[in-house]
Amino acid sequence: MRIRARLSMSADGYVTTPSGWPALTADPAFVSGQSHGIREFLADCEAALMGRTTFEPALTNSRWPWPDLNVFVLGSHRPEGTPDHVTTDSDPVRLLEKLRAANHGGDVHLIGGPRTIGTFHALGALDSLELVVLPLLFGGGTQLTPALSAEAGLTFQSQRALPGGSVEIVYSCGGSRSGLPGKPASQR
Repeated sequence: MRIRARLSMSADGYVTTPSGWPALTADPAFVSGQSHGIREFLADCEAALMGRTTFEPALTNSRWPWPDLNVFVLGSHRPEGTPDHVTTDSDPVRLLEKLRAANHGGDVHLIGGPRTIGTFHALGALDSLELVVLPLLFGGGTQLTPALSAEAGLTFQSQRALPGGSVEIVYSCGGSRSGLPGKPASQR
């Protein structure tokens, strides 16, 4: 099981537009239907792990965004309308234990903003950070970097060009233990 965060950001380092929308939604190539590699990424995932702020808008979506994934949500309460099959917990360590117990070897898509990614990175649970750098400048919005320290332990793995001038950059995150304090890497 690998926990992988994948998110888009502008060339000037913002993961949201100035109005708060995910960076990807501003890219004309994405809006016109190009996937920017997300379909290939999700093919290896069996679960989605996210914070409540990312999860709640899905409850009013006309189509469930994660039809083929087990969903785990970090939040202080279970939002009204949450499907029974969604696992929620307010403690990130407990939530990771539940995720690990339910996992059958597939990857986990860590979805969320800087705070959620920073929380799971601080626990040593983040195995890779996959960035799609868009050929756009926002000049404002939310940045990823405040949540990750300079000692994040990122090691370059790969890069590739994507449609519309975007670039995918993949980093492995040093010291990951798949989120279970005290678990040796050999037991991931």
